[in-house]
Amino acid sequence: MATYHPHRDQLLVEDVLAALGRPVRIGIVRELAASKGERTCGSLPMNVTKATATFHWRVLREAGVTREHKVGRYKSVDLRLEDLDARFPGLLDAVLAATLPTLDPTA
Repeated sequence: MATYHPHRDQLLVEDVLAALGRPVRIGIVRELAASKGERTCGSLPMNVTKATATFHWRVLREAGVTREHKVGRYKSVDLRLEDLDARFPGLLDAVLAATLPTLDPTA
């Protein structure tokens, strides 16, 4: 099954903001932004079940915030910084600056 990634011109600000509307997803994006490169989905310290983590990864990917691809047995993920900055200049920086750092889903 192919993984859906919207093209740059298909990114909608309401989808991006909705995807960033949960503290756990903001935490994921913050970790990815700090790493300046790809990470495997399992390398982030998320205190949620695998099914819940998969849901959050899908929301971020389908909104165009992240890009995923397979690397052997693992799924690698990175931020679509260029695409987000091209469509919505400064949006991601503003959201990250206005929110508290957390990967805790109960926050």
